[in-house]
Amino acid sequence: MIRKLSNNVFYIGSDDLALDLFESQYVVPDGVSYNSYLIKDDKTAILDTSDARKGDEWKESLIEALDGCNPDYLVVHHMEPDHSALIAWTLEHFPGVKLAASAQALRMLPQFFPGIKLEDRTLTLKEGDVLELGKHSLKFIAAPMVHWPEVMVSFDPADGVLYSADGFGKFGALSKCGFYGSEDSDWACEARRYYFNIVGKYGAQVQQLLSKAAALPIKAIRPLHGPLLEEGLEQYLKLYDTWSRYEPESDGIFIAVASIHGGTMEAAQMLAQILRTKGAGKVVLSDLSRSDIAENVEDAFRYPKIILAAASYDAGLFTPMYEFLHRLQIKGWQRRKVGLLENGSWAPSAARVMKEMLGSMKDVEIVEPVVTIRSRMKREDFPAMDALADAILSI
Repeated sequence: MIRKLSNNVFYIGSDDLALDLFESQYVVPDGVSYNSYLIKDDKTAILDTSDARKGDEWKESLIEALDGCNPDYLVVHHMEPDHSALIAWTLEHFPGVKLAASAQALRMLPQFFPGIKLEDRTLTLKEGDVLELGKHSLKFIAAPMVHWPEVMVSFDPADGVLYSADGFGKFGALSKCGFYGSEDSDWACEARRYYFNIVGKYGAQVQQLLSKAAALPIKAIRPLHGPLLEEGLEQYLKLYDTWSRYEPESDGIFIAVASIHGGTMEAAQMLAQILRTKGAGKVVLSDLSRSDIAENVEDAFRYPKIILAAASYDAGLFTPMYEFLHRLQIKGWQRRKVGLLENGSWAPSAARVMKEMLGSMKDVEIVEPVVTIRSRMKREDFPAMDALADAILSI
C-alpha cells in the first residue's frame, strides 16, 4: 500500500488480515498493520521495513515509491521481526544504503540475520542525534523498553511528526479501522488492549518518553501499528499518560470469574446484581474460561476495583484464574482494590492462592470479607456477599 502523506513522505506499509494471533498469543479479528514510511528529500530514508508475511508486498511498494531513486538510509526504530524482517534484503538490494539504528539494535542484527555483512554500512544513533535529509531531518530519542531495549523514536520538525515505533500503536488493519485516527470510531478500545498487553509492564519508561515528547511541537504521530494520528492528539497523549501511570481510566467494577460447573459463576452473577442494586454503576463480568485473556487484562487495568471469583482446583486455584493472575503479575498490574470469592466443595483453597499471587503485586489491597461458598450458593451466603459489596463500594 502506497499513500502520499506530504510532498516528500510516503506510507509504504501493509495490512495483514490473515493473521490469527499477533505475537502468537493475541487474537486480532480485524488483523494488524505493519507500518513503514519513506522520506524522499536530498537524502532518501526508509523508516523500518515489514513482517516477512508481507515481504513481497512491501518490496513492491518500496520500489514503486522510490521511482528509480536509491535510498541513502534505512532507519531501524525497532528490531522486532514484524518491523525488521526485510533489513537483510534491503542491504543486499541497495548496496549504497546505510543502516541507521541504536547501538543495541546493531548488536541484535546478527542474531536475526546470521552472517550479515555490516562493515562500513552502519550509522550508530544515540539520544539527540539528528539525521539530516534536506528539508526533513530526524532527531532521535531513546525509548528503551517501549517495549524492547533497543527502541528509538524520531521527530521530524519539518512536518512536526513523531515516528513513535510501537508507542501509540493498536491492533487492527488500516482497511478495517481507518488510515487516520480520526476515521477510527473507537481507537481506544484496541489501542488499550494493545498497550496493556504489549507495552503495559513498562509504564515508567513510557512516562519518560512522554516527558521528552512534551517538549516537542508534535502535530502528528506515526506508529508502527495502527492508524496515523493527526487530529485530537491531546486525547491520545492523555490516555497514554493515564495508562502508564497505572491509574484507572473508567469508573466501575470488573468481576473476573473462573467457574468449573457453574456454581461459582452463579454466585458471581448474584454479586454483580447486588452491586448494581446498591448503585455500583458499571459492573463488567467476564468468564475467564471463555473469553480473550488479553481483553481481561485490559479490563483489569481499566477499572479501579476488581472482584476475583474462582473455584478451588487440585488443592489450589482453577487454572483460568491462575493464568489470568500470572498474566497480571508479568504485566505489572498494581494500585487496585480487590475482592475475593472462592468456591470449594471440601477444602476451599482458591482464596489462599489468589492472596499469594496478589501479594507479589504492588499496592494491591484485598477488601474484606473474603466470601467462601460450598459447591453452590445458598441463602446463608448472602450476608457475606452483601458485606463484600458494601466494603468494595465504600472505598
